[in-house]
Amino acid sequence: MRRTSLLAATGALLLSAAPAAAAQPQVRIHDIQGTTRVSPLVGKHVADVPGVVTGVRASGASRGFWFQDPNPDNDPRTSEGLFVYTGDKDPAVAVGDAVTVSGVVSEYYPLSSGETPETTANQSVTELTGASWQVTGKGSVPAEEIGPDTVPQAYAAPDGNIEKTQLDPARYALDYFESREGMVLRVDDARVVGPTDTHRSLWVTTKPEQNRNPRGGTTYTGYADANSGRLKVESLAGGDFPAADVGDRLRGGTEGPLDYSSYGGYVLEANALGQHVPGGLKPETTRKQADGELSVATYNVENLAPSNDPAKFQRLAEGVVRGLAAPDIVAVEEVQDNSGPEDDGVVDASQTLTKLTDAIAAAGGPHYQWRQINPQNDADGGQPGGNIRVAFLFNPNRVSFMDKPGGDATTPVRPVADGGHAALSTSPGRIAPTDDAWKDSRKPLVGQFEFRGAPVFVVADHFASKGGDQPMHGRFQPPTRSSEEQRTAQSRLVRGFVDDLRRVDGGARAVVLGDLNDFGFSPALAPLTDGGALTDLATTLPPAERYSYVYEGNSQQLDHTLVTPGVRADYDIVHLNAEFHDQTSDHDPQVTRIQP
Repeated sequence: MRRTSLLAATGALLLSAAPAAAAQPQVRIHDIQGTTRVSPLVGKHVADVPGVVTGVRASGASRGFWFQDPNPDNDPRTSEGLFVYTGDKDPAVAVGDAVTVSGVVSEYYPLSSGETPETTANQSVTELTGASWQVTGKGSVPAEEIGPDTVPQAYAAPDGNIEKTQLDPARYALDYFESREGMVLRVDDARVVGPTDTHRSLWVTTKPEQNRNPRGGTTYTGYADANSGRLKVESLAGGDFPAADVGDRLRGGTEGPLDYSSYGGYVLEANALGQHVPGGLKPETTRKQADGELSVATYNVENLAPSNDPAKFQRLAEGVVRGLAAPDIVAVEEVQDNSGPEDDGVVDASQTLTKLTDAIAAAGGPHYQWRQINPQNDADGGQPGGNIRVAFLFNPNRVSFMDKPGGDATTPVRPVADGGHAALSTSPGRIAPTDDAWKDSRKPLVGQFEFRGAPVFVVADHFASKGGDQPMHGRFQPPTRSSEEQRTAQSRLVRGFVDDLRRVDGGARAVVLGDLNDFGFSPALAPLTDGGALTDLATTLPPAERYSYVYEGNSQQLDHTLVTPGVRADYDIVHLNAEFHDQTSDHDPQVTRIQP
């Protein structure tokens, strides 16, 4: 990208000696931004656009600066801020510089892997490229303050591709933010609703009471309510970035120009961060199961491999022993093979599970045994080479596992009759493992346990991911959630297995649990509960408390525990990971105590 230079200045002098041309109206930033998401001047060269520098990105491959017109027009749809892209070159300006900028108007689309500007669902950022500029003095522009009532409650117009739809910033949140693209915004005393991540960013809410949950987060309760007050915050100032948890606050003002990213949508690039005030949030613990209660838990351990830091095994173990009170059965998801992400043909996970169970014993927990089935190499999705799978841990002093040979990566498990009761053809076994519904996805693991002389069937799941879905903040509204199709098919297969089990024995007790990768309100999970075949125990909690994961500032439910009719259960989601900046896993575990 071209910078201001002696050559550019000499060129300007040569142009001044040319014959005078007809006077052209001066183009200002609001003329470039226009009243839709795509500039009416895209592809055109503009000259001497005035403004004041409001933010500088001086590092990385996408360097540049924002500038803003101190003399706005009267149209609330047209932004007065704009980004000037300088590539890998030093912007060589400072906040407060008054500048005139020349360049080509462009629409930049942040892309994910494999995308093009034509195929991406992300919105574009209007910017100037090939730019030159002159510093003409000093100036300032006030920040626009965002209060609880500033951003509309409704998230986006349901118009399909909204790129060329006239902005309506008083009606839709995405339109409000687009109409302020590149402008300096300010949020005072913001509450953190998404913890600091490894990329030095966090999420705040501009609407403190919007679907607030008891631990300070913002709960995602339905597709019709995206929680429009969420806003991502990054820092342009350098230096320390707060290590914030959900419920913390940024006291005072957090302000800077508004950008857009494929990672979360609109992001406040803060020149100034409010003072970090911890909220005192602590990891939860649950009660110990009574002697007559069978406790069953699910825990996504996030790509656990023997090569992980020993501290991860230790913290996972402490979570099982103290957080979950050492359940009788733990279904664990994302257990990698012995070589972790190295794609070397290894599928066995005995070293991974040994390290985990040894760590649990060292933390004062039971000496768990485990059961699992090795997948076919590279057939179950997840991190390439990792061969993630689900597995059972169980305390042999409290519960017995009914081993039946024959289970392998491709053999389907079936309910069978055994003396008037239900049993399994193989234990452990996999549900319809060759069905297309499980392509590049984990296969459910079914185990037959016995507790106090009675059989209990546990189905451990890790459904297909949301990869490929259009983002909530994108240009297509409502977004297409194409991954739901596979999870719907997976739900039907699990439901079919439960139906078969209950046809053999109408009183059979089954627990279906794990990372289902979708929300309780999603149609993809409806086959599991239709007709009352299974009850999702999260529905026994208030809607604001139904979450096990925090994504883009939304506390949301991806992990579930469901039970067959007649099962009396005490259910608890144990929040010890997702809300914290130093999380051991990105999921919170949950435990169910089945009562006599």
